[in-house]
Amino acid sequence: MNILFFIRPKEEVAYIYNDDTLRQTLEKMEHHGYSAIPVIDHKSGVYIGTITEGDLLWYVKDRHGLTIKDAENIPILSINRKKDNEPVDIDANMEDLLHKVMNQNFVPVIDGRNRFIGIVTRKDVIQHLCEKCGLNK
Repeated sequence: MNILFFIRPKEEVAYIYNDDTLRQTLEKMEHHGYSAIPVIDHKSGVYIGTITEGDLLWYVKDRHGLTIKDAENIPILSINRKKDNEPVDIDANMEDLLHKVMNQNFVPVIDGRNRFIGIVTRKDVIQHLCEKCGLNK
């Protein structure tokens, strides 16, 4: 099986750019119901990392009186990320994908030049395995 079978292309996935603000990130995550979101370079399309709700919570925790207006002026890359979702190369084998998807809600997929091309979600992989085992409803 090929990773392409599972990929949700970039056009169908919400992500943020490295020059987005805290407010833009909060609004996009809220709108899409995401608890984590990929960060990509606006010019090159290279995958930079993953911002999580926890990253945002720890940042906001120590900034008493932070308003949504203030959040418009806070660059997203000024917020420390605890752990980025490890990407997988489009040519990677299924074993590598499965290892990563066991430890991450989604796995960013990159091309040979580290450009973000989409994600594979844990849910999609589990759903496929359930169907193969005859456990679909």
